[in-house]
Amino acid sequence: MSRARVAVLMIVSKQLSVTAAAAEYGISRRHLHRLLARYRDGGIDAVEARSRAPRSSPHRTSPQVRERIVALRRELTGQGSDAGPVTIGWHLEREGLPAPSTSTIRRILHDAGLVEPEPRKRPRSSWIRFEAAQPNETWQSDFTHWRLADGRDVEILNWLDDHSRYLLSCTAHVPVTGDVVVTAFLAIVDEHGAPASTLTDNGRVFTARLGGGRNALEYVLPLLGVRQKNGKPGHPQTQGKIERFHQTLKRWLRQQPPAHDLTTLQQQLDRFRTSYNEHRPHRANDRATPGHTYRATPKALPAAAAHSPGHFRIRYDRVDHQGRVSLRRAGRMHHLAIGAAHRGRRILALIDDTTATVIDLETGEILATNTIDPARSYWRNTRRAPGRWPGALSS
Repeated sequence: MSRARVAVLMIVSKQLSVTAAAAEYGISRRHLHRLLARYRDGGIDAVEARSRAPRSSPHRTSPQVRERIVALRRELTGQGSDAGPVTIGWHLEREGLPAPSTSTIRRILHDAGLVEPEPRKRPRSSWIRFEAAQPNETWQSDFTHWRLADGRDVEILNWLDDHSRYLLSCTAHVPVTGDVVVTAFLAIVDEHGAPASTLTDNGRVFTARLGGGRNALEYVLPLLGVRQKNGKPGHPQTQGKIERFHQTLKRWLRQQPPAHDLTTLQQQLDRFRTSYNEHRPHRANDRATPGHTYRATPKALPAAAAHSPGHFRIRYDRVDHQGRVSLRRAGRMHHLAIGAAHRGRRILALIDDTTATVIDLETGEILATNTIDPARSYWRNTRRAPGRWPGALSS
């Protein structure tokens, strides 16, 4: 029996006065009079302490919002998408519902049993975060493995903008080779312009420097004035954004029907890229989508952009056995004369509105200059003397 109940009973039975009961049980006289009033109105049970919780809470999350938070958690998890409190809040706002604080959403998920306990993580305050200041300042790239429905191993090559986390390219291959890396890189350059720098690990498809040589990408980047950066061997944290991105990609793929061939997998990757870039908020972007962040800021340019020509289409190819390079322009096939002496060489063709310039990737030498004539299928080499592309590596 509580002290308040005993004190009231002692007073009511006239065994103690209010003053004596206050001294005996350590309760103020004012509060004892309040308890006696409760006793007269509701009996002895009314004397017990009452809850101090407010009878109503105007800021309490509505049942509709609570139900939608739980539903969004299940929907996003089922899609393989991020389903954290920040993302759920973003979706609520997009649906016109009031979004509670992140901590409130987390409590609702805990109450619904939708959060699995995790080991204690390193505090965010200890993180050292590096991020490019502009889009196209640095592109990170790496590839990861995935299995088709029949168990065949394939490789997925990704290019990610460091500043915005915009997924520039996501393609499946068997396997990823140096030529695949260059072809994918130049396709992105043709669409978004060249970056100021790239950041990759030391895989052979990205660099041959540890073996004392140069690979295709290492010839292409200097020609475009792009600075190449590679992480320290055995330290994947340097490329942390692309490494973390692979977790997001694989979580999404695990929720899709297993792909039976490379074409089906590529269709899935194309859908993922659209969803990731345009329909999924990113915590690092203050809940903006990567696509919005990538387009919101002026793009960085390569260091050599000042003395390079304006926008041009880029073609990565080899000179054929007849000493020619073929390309399609405005739906018509054209053949560029390079010279039989250069057959088999890997080249970079830069095509603007009037001229196609063909550069030897290994030496930086301009092999041919072809004046564009839409009416002719065969364009002759008008270059008489050898020269070097301004952005080429010096020998």
